[in-house]
Amino acid sequence: MTNLEIAKNLVELVGGKDNIKSVANCMTRCRMELFDYSKVDIDAIKKSEGVLGVVNAEGQLQVIYGPGKVNKVTAEVSKLVGKKVLIGEDAVKATKEKLKAKNDTKFKNILKKLGSIFIPLIPLFVACGLVLAVNNICGVQFGDAYKTTTAAQIIGLIGNGVFSILSILVGVNAAKEFGSEMPMMGGVLGGILSSSGLANITIFGKALTPGRGGIISVILVVVLSVYIEKVCRKFVPDVLDLFVTPLVTLTISVLAALFVLQPVGGFISDSIGIIVSQTIASDNIIVSVISGAVSGALFLPLVMTGMHQALTPIHADLIANVGFTVLLPILATAGMAQVGATIAVLRRTKNKRLKKTAKNGLVPGFLGIGEPLIYGITLPLGKPFLGACLGAGVGGAVMAFLKVGAVAMGVSGLPLALLISDGKILVFLIGVLVSYVAGYLFTEMLGFEDPVE
Repeated sequence: MTNLEIAKNLVELVGGKDNIKSVANCMTRCRMELFDYSKVDIDAIKKSEGVLGVVNAEGQLQVIYGPGKVNKVTAEVSKLVGKKVLIGEDAVKATKEKLKAKNDTKFKNILKKLGSIFIPLIPLFVACGLVLAVNNICGVQFGDAYKTTTAAQIIGLIGNGVFSILSILVGVNAAKEFGSEMPMMGGVLGGILSSSGLANITIFGKALTPGRGGIISVILVVVLSVYIEKVCRKFVPDVLDLFVTPLVTLTISVLAALFVLQPVGGFISDSIGIIVSQTIASDNIIVSVISGAVSGALFLPLVMTGMHQALTPIHADLIANVGFTVLLPILATAGMAQVGATIAVLRRTKNKRLKKTAKNGLVPGFLGIGEPLIYGITLPLGKPFLGACLGAGVGGAVMAFLKVGAVAMGVSGLPLALLISDGKILVFLIGVLVSYVAGYLFTEMLGFEDPVE
């Protein structure tokens, strides 16, 4: 069916054009306000060609067609309905503003943007995460003799596949999400910010650091590049657009990243790491517990942005100086609480796809690979992500109080028990259980809006 035929079919199934008060669309849905909702044939609409789902909420009938398609179908519906029935553009504008005021809060918009950037990477996180977990466990079990084998190196190469080019993948997805007509520009910018060649460049007497600021620096520079691109397209003649717009966008974005955005992101990362380690290592139990709670609660947002990599040198320094790092078990509670939050979602949701995603993500989640749960479950739903953060705060406080330390890095989740120092494996497992339970309980308390199938 053509878009016009799809539109005609939709108008007929909602009771005809005289039953349509207003029509508008968002990124994926054709949103209609109707005079009489009893005239709508929901089942027939669901079975219609091109329809991905139907939602009847917020005083609207929302028919899901997906990005791109929805714009074309809605445009045809608008033509069929006509201006007279639409009650003018003011009515549509008022409807949009009402919906925006109710649902498009800054926090929700940020979650949607981040979710859209990372959700396509979930299958890769799952695959590579499971491979890394197996490799790490084997490394702990068999020691250096295993780590130097060809098999270990090949498995490690596979496991690090997505993480080695994560900044490029995120750059491409971020550019798409923020409306760039040149999404590959985001990948190029991500590659530049993580390039080893940065180490050979000195600015203001200080050598640059590849990947400094993590994924947050990549997203910031991509947002800037999209803005520059849109400004260029307003002023650059069409005949020169192919040459001038990419050149100006790339040059200004890279310079802004190297001189401003990446140093700012790196400074934030470094400062957070230093403050957290010094407070957790304090002999004052109150300061230590509070710091453990704050560190556990904030670690998920750090993982989400890639800034958690800045803590790796701190782990190494603690292990070198005192023989173990108390920071790693505390931060690991973030992934554990994420598991508890996901179990709560799995128990309450009636969405089959969400159930499947949750079940698939729990296995790597127990092994300490949290990205599938973050970007596939808790972050898109909103409140479960907050529940996981709060649960991690409780787990982090318990770990800090018990002074649980790890003698090495590279393993998280349940496998981290293999690295716990001073025979405190049982104590560590108590902290794990507390984190699971806390994440579950906070998510149960906060609840969430179960998405339509």
